[in-house]
Amino acid sequence: MPAAPSSDHIPADGHTAIQVRGARENNLQNVDIDLPKRRLTVFTGVSGSGKSSLVFGTIAAESQRLINETYTAFLQSFMPSLGRPDVDALHNLSAAIVVDQERMGANSRSTVGTATDAYTMLRIIFSRLGTPHIGTSGAFSFNVPEGMCPKCEGLGQVTDIDVDRLVDRSKSLNEGAISVPGHAVDSWPWSIMAASGFFDPDKKLADFTDQEWQDLLHKEQIKVKVGTSNQTYEGLIGRIRRSWLVKDREALQPHIRAFVDQAVVFTACPECGGSRLTRAALSSKIDGVNIADCSAMQISALAEFVRTIDDAGVGPLLTNLRHLLESLVEIGLGYLSLDRPASTLSGGEAQRVKMVRHLGSSLTDVTYVFDEPTIGLHPHDIQRMNDLLLLLRDKGNTVLVVEHKPEVIAIADHVVDLGPGAGEAGGEICYSGDVAGLRASDTLTGRHLEHRAQLRSHVRGHRGQLSIKGADLHNLKDVTVDVPLGVLTVVTGVAGSGKSSLIHGYLAGREGVVTADQSPIRGSRRSNPATYTGLLGPIRTAFAKANDVKAALFSANSEGACPNCNGLGLLYTDLAMMAGVASVCEACEGKRFTPEVLTYLLRGKNISEVLAMSVAEAYEFFPSGQAHTILGRLNDVGLSYLRLGQPLNTLSGGERQRLKLAIHMAEKSSTYILDEPTTGLHMADVDKLLALLDRLVDEGATVVVIEHHQAVMAHADWLIDLGPGGGHDGGTVVFTGTPAELVATADTLTAQHLREYVGA
Repeated sequence: MPAAPSSDHIPADGHTAIQVRGARENNLQNVDIDLPKRRLTVFTGVSGSGKSSLVFGTIAAESQRLINETYTAFLQSFMPSLGRPDVDALHNLSAAIVVDQERMGANSRSTVGTATDAYTMLRIIFSRLGTPHIGTSGAFSFNVPEGMCPKCEGLGQVTDIDVDRLVDRSKSLNEGAISVPGHAVDSWPWSIMAASGFFDPDKKLADFTDQEWQDLLHKEQIKVKVGTSNQTYEGLIGRIRRSWLVKDREALQPHIRAFVDQAVVFTACPECGGSRLTRAALSSKIDGVNIADCSAMQISALAEFVRTIDDAGVGPLLTNLRHLLESLVEIGLGYLSLDRPASTLSGGEAQRVKMVRHLGSSLTDVTYVFDEPTIGLHPHDIQRMNDLLLLLRDKGNTVLVVEHKPEVIAIADHVVDLGPGAGEAGGEICYSGDVAGLRASDTLTGRHLEHRAQLRSHVRGHRGQLSIKGADLHNLKDVTVDVPLGVLTVVTGVAGSGKSSLIHGYLAGREGVVTADQSPIRGSRRSNPATYTGLLGPIRTAFAKANDVKAALFSANSEGACPNCNGLGLLYTDLAMMAGVASVCEACEGKRFTPEVLTYLLRGKNISEVLAMSVAEAYEFFPSGQAHTILGRLNDVGLSYLRLGQPLNTLSGGERQRLKLAIHMAEKSSTYILDEPTTGLHMADVDKLLALLDRLVDEGATVVVIEHHQAVMAHADWLIDLGPGGGHDGGTVVFTGTPAELVATADTLTAQHLREYVGA
């Protein structure tokens, strides 16, 4: 009898499944799994169960590494060096395209139009059909000298400095009128100004003459005598521009960065009105509309305008542009405009913009990998997202989706449920099969598929309100609304309806209001949950007391750091034109500390072992004191599985938000603003989040949540629903009241979906 064919010699039509054997990346426990090709597979499980480690860290990572290996060594030298995932074998992989939620670069020149190529097509159309004719498509580009506004160099904005952030006009120099960092009374820069002779240091700034103001703020560099030496004097604004504004913002020290963020204001360029383009480019029009007008239009309106252009000379290009714009509308992004800076898109919006690039592709038999594609989508929009995922599958592609929403799980051909818990308690396959089998299984996901949060039996009474009056930011239409105090308020509405503009624009920043969002946490490679939450302080103190040595020894940023890697645990080798390579430090084996520090123990554990603990383990290890309190808060926000020493840049948006919330809980603030806190949460964890929000309210706080999840809406005391649509079809309050009133009486999109959800 012939031997069974090995997996290396499968008949051509037998490559029906991606085979994963012995996957151990991160917390995966030697996972074996077969995933059907050309099908839609959804991966479920609690946060930290290993979904991303399997899908992104193993399958997608190995596919991309193998593709990179097909290039010449010369080309590979310009690509990031990808390590091989910790897996025994992967068979039948196809090229993987990862469509993730990473924000689209912070480059101020990147817009929705440039990121989707829609603006490139518009430029060519205007260069052919625009009158007067002004030249090639480059003449309409704000990224090349030919088309960029000469004043703002194609950025559309100019920087101005708010003088009242630099000085207090009611004081004299001797009384400390200058509030610029490093210019305190008796500091060296201050002494040069005080001794310059250009003004009286005892004279209040409010009484300065025009000339004295000019000298204080704008005087060019000049030598002045201070005591017995000659020093260089320069006006405050000139010095700030030269010292700080020419540098990359991230390179500034944190206190200077904070000052610059407050003192520097961006205003629309007076030359181009913010359009970024030359006057010549703005003069060329099609049917009375210039290219800047097109870029500023809502994409749904631009699609209608492009349909009116009919010219055989650019026929194929018009067809492509129409298709692209209609795809953006179809995917729920019709409310954006092409001139919207790419860096201002949310993670969900960025993912959908990237998705559009692939919808028109002729490639098939590709593996598409999505990370929670429903983030930022109202239940009304999820159906459209599902249609697009099925469209990609039906073109002959393998679609892998990490997702928690029951509406997406319901359309899967195949479901893989990881767990049973998070971190060390996860990393196993709890179920693999169809949706009906998942429902019947006794897994956490299976039990929660039909789970529905109920409307509150009684809502809490409010104690006053925060009023917003005449809000008109972005698409808001003179909105006046009261946000009740002392209750849980949920702000909802379809994507682009104005929720973020209303809450972040008019509520955040008020006294006593703290905002926990999903934006990246600023920090270096050294930042981790222990350093970020202040937990490392009490841990170092405990080690120092137990061993009668200095606390500084137990910081990987201070005396106890391994000298070979400076306490990073990794060595980063800069290979000049090639991508940098990270390797584990051989001296400390990644433990980050000197051998001497690792001999000091606290209840049998060294500092490296404590930092390797999960929050849950550390909570037991520190049974009292400040460390126990901080760890308790991290437990409360659902981060029990995070390791104390895990780099912050490995956290998801939802995890970052919950980490910020844990820190803000210590401040006992009066009002919390949360932006989609259910992001990345399993259905079972949403119940824990609701319990936490209740606890904050019951302790006297006001909680305002921007959210699409029906469980959170149902659980609210008060709802503010914006709409009725997105973009210029939104921007008004279409309902305020209790969830029960919404379900009983309202006719909004949110009401329809919440009614269906609670079975009313």
